[in-house]
Amino acid sequence: MKTTPQTFLKFIAGTAIAAAVLFLIWYFSSIVVYILVSAVLAVMGRPLVNRLAALHVRGWRVPRWLAALVTLVVIWALFALCCSLFVPLVFNKINQFSTVDFASVVNSIGEPIARVQRDLQNLFALSESSFSLSDELTAMFRQMVDMESVNWLFSSVVGVVVSSVIALFSISFITFFFLKDDGLFYSMVTAVFPERYHDNITRALDSVTVLLSRYFTGILSESLMLTVAVTLVMMAFGMKAADAAFIGLVMGVMNVVPYAGPLIGGIFSVFVGIITPIEGMTVGHTAFVIAGSLLILKGLDDFVVQPTLYSERVKAHPLEVFLVILIAGSLAGILGMLLAIPSYTVIRVFAKEFFSQFTLVRKLTEKI
Repeated sequence: MKTTPQTFLKFIAGTAIAAAVLFLIWYFSSIVVYILVSAVLAVMGRPLVNRLAALHVRGWRVPRWLAALVTLVVIWALFALCCSLFVPLVFNKINQFSTVDFASVVNSIGEPIARVQRDLQNLFALSESSFSLSDELTAMFRQMVDMESVNWLFSSVVGVVVSSVIALFSISFITFFFLKDDGLFYSMVTAVFPERYHDNITRALDSVTVLLSRYFTGILSESLMLTVAVTLVMMAFGMKAADAAFIGLVMGVMNVVPYAGPLIGGIFSVFVGIITPIEGMTVGHTAFVIAGSLLILKGLDDFVVQPTLYSERVKAHPLEVFLVILIAGSLAGILGMLLAIPSYTVIRVFAKEFFSQFTLVRKLTEKI
């Protein structure tokens, strides 16, 4: 199809409207996140709601509002179960960090540190009396994890808990009505657009729902598998179950953030191994075991699981996905990388519905 001045103006107008919508989404980002999380939970819980609403008990049919309420309770019960398993591990590890003697930790890896110090002194012509890498590392660790840091962390956790309570109530309230009134989310979105575009919006929302459901279920499955795999491997090397589960949890949670997350999680996991080494192993051996195991497991994950997850599930080329994540990370850091693929998926689906006359759009959306 030829590009005419009218279609070009339509494209410019659509781009301007999209920019305005994106600005409003950014400005009211917390509310938008609540709505999107509620929509995802509603998609996940809708099969259970439909099954419960179809039940008949002695001629009495279960009302949809009750089915929605029961489903919401089940969702949060599963979430509470996960928290009850992992939250104690996190607080136990924070308590361990606050009581660690960092001087003894640094002394336990004295030989590698001494070697690095000698190399630094030779490289920068530093005298032995003016620079001590052991003292610097001890001071740095104490500054990172002293009582003030623990108190600050505790205050931050309290702030997060307060915010989480507000988010929990908001998401629960919105999710209940999304579950109770089937199609409410679609109605909210289509109400923003003129009636002649409602069919396009409905088709786009159908595609977005399918693609994002596949993506999020894939992400959760991948993170759960990585958590279990890391935990079992660490326990196989003799690590205590609590420490192994904590490292597995860190890697599983950080794996949600593409590329950067596992790297940060791996560094933190090695740090945990240095603080609490495996019984019968030196600190250096423990760090090597953790780093090597995570490198192998993440290598398998990156080259076997993620290509299917990031490209097949959202119907995009792996290089395309990588560039989108890279650009989003440059613009908005970790949060941008976290939201890159879902946002790009939504943009592609709506671009296909409204701007399919452009060659670039057809090329980017041909697999959808």
